[in-house]
Amino acid sequence: MQNALPGELAFTLNCVPRSGDGALGNLMRNILAKPMVSILIPAYNAEPWLCDALRSAIAQTWEPKEIIVVDDGSTDRTLQIARKFESEQLRVVANEHRGAAATRNKALELSKGDYIQYLDADDVLAVDKIERQMEALGENPNKRILVSGCWGKFLYRYYRTSFIPSALWCDLSPVDWLVRKMQYNLYMQTATWLVSRELAQAAGPWDTRLLGDDDGEYFCRVLLASEEVRFVPDAKVYYREAGPNRLSYIGQSEKKMAAQWLSMELHIRYIRSLEDSERVRAACVNYLQNWVEFFHPERPDLISRASEMAASLGGELKFPTPSWKILALSALFGEKQAKGVQVLITRVRWFLKRCWDKTLFQFESRKVRESL
Repeated sequence: MQNALPGELAFTLNCVPRSGDGALGNLMRNILAKPMVSILIPAYNAEPWLCDALRSAIAQTWEPKEIIVVDDGSTDRTLQIARKFESEQLRVVANEHRGAAATRNKALELSKGDYIQYLDADDVLAVDKIERQMEALGENPNKRILVSGCWGKFLYRYYRTSFIPSALWCDLSPVDWLVRKMQYNLYMQTATWLVSRELAQAAGPWDTRLLGDDDGEYFCRVLLASEEVRFVPDAKVYYREAGPNRLSYIGQSEKKMAAQWLSMELHIRYIRSLEDSERVRAACVNYLQNWVEFFHPERPDLISRASEMAASLGGELKFPTPSWKILALSALFGEKQAKGVQVLITRVRWFLKRCWDKTLFQFESRKVRESL
């Protein structure tokens, strides 16, 4: 029962009429006349969660669709689980381990859809997510419109997901979307987007150099090619929190710091290619300010480059005074070791939070079963 999804996430597939050639013929003609959506799922060591993601993809009410799962050289049972779901509509491909960006590129290369839906192997789509977004585009959609939706976080208890709006949850021009993202340190979860193939081709492949924030950089390029961003409030994505285990978590990894800096440089270049105004430069300075602390103390070279870039944009980075806790840890262990202790504390807190939510999920699920 661990993979049973309560409430609105109790997925059921629509039944295709099995009798009456007229009804079936009309249904097939209507489906074939509609754009196909490719649901692309990169998977790496996703054994505990993959079933939920695949069921949510299979249950999508929009037809026609295809589902492509690319296993990124998993060392657990991810590939075997995916194989159990194979069908004419769901294809599974085994790849050597090359990372998330390369795996998404492989899935995109194999896809045939008019629209692209990315879905991480531990996340879940509401059953009508794609349908609501396609309906918002209308019968003759402009392929240069980028569609987004709402998303909320959960650990184990899907039914406790809260959807908290941000300044990005509305219709915006591409440049206004990027200004808000960089000004207020906001983002949209990867699966919220529905991308036309025309936009995907204009954006180019995912950047395999990026160990984190590859989705942020990729969708910046999609935005560059877009005419507008259309927000669909009822198109829901359930984002499973990964905590310190998430790909974008930097911690003390100097390689991830370098990759994050590359993504930041690209972000600033992209937005300034759309508009090089005072508000854009101010947003870029705030963007640098929000991220520069993650480079301390391991990468003073990146801190220096961020400060120089802020100055070139007409701003100045400020470095807040560390809290007494950080000062005490630094006095005891040194700056670099103090950050290591912080990382350890973060991991312990995350572990306890996850264990508690899992316990509550199992308890509440058992109560539901007993009441049936």
